[in-house]
Amino acid sequence: MRGLFISFEGIEGSGKSTQIALVAEYLKEKKKNFVLTREPGGTSIGNEIRSILLKPEHKNMHPITELLLYEASRCQHIAEVIEPALFEGKIVLCDRYADATTAYQGAARKLKSETIENMHQAATDGLMPQLTFLFDFDAKMGLTRARIRNKQEANANEGRFEDEQLQFHEAVRSAYLQIAKNEPERVKIIDASGSPEKVFEQVKKILDTFFTSKKK
Repeated sequence: MRGLFISFEGIEGSGKSTQIALVAEYLKEKKKNFVLTREPGGTSIGNEIRSILLKPEHKNMHPITELLLYEASRCQHIAEVIEPALFEGKIVLCDRYADATTAYQGAARKLKSETIENMHQAATDGLMPQLTFLFDFDAKMGLTRARIRNKQEANANEGRFEDEQLQFHEAVRSAYLQIAKNEPERVKIIDASGSPEKVFEQVKKILDTFFTSKKK
């Protein structure tokens, strides 16, 4: 039986990484077989690409270069991690996937939608998650939270997107909400303004319904 693919999306500072960790713990308690991964990265090649993409010094990177690097990392990620796990019947939990590219490189970087779609198809061969959690949060608050987090965690070497202006992040948020509007069956909007526990209650409810539906 083929596995299940679940992605976690949201603007910087939306709390999605906290939630994916909570979901992993929940699945562990349920004794479900899963893989926890992220983009960009997930493989040794992908991690090398990640360091290029997120390095603050690379602020002059051309949007097409950025797009190609993301899709290259994704292609390797699918080949090495995602597809083998799905083939083995595992649940794949992925911190960001193709929707992030549509929002960040498409809407915020203003690349043409057909360019994005063509690159998605080339990199993924049409593979998309069956379920996507979109953690919706105020862009200004999220950006502030992300910048503080980077300083506290000595994570400034991955702060290139946190260096973008608020308008950029507002465009990302709007694009994510449009994706959810276009694909309501797949993309579930989570109000990320509450405590991690309150947010997880929303996630757990949707997750349990999703698993129940897959058993039928």
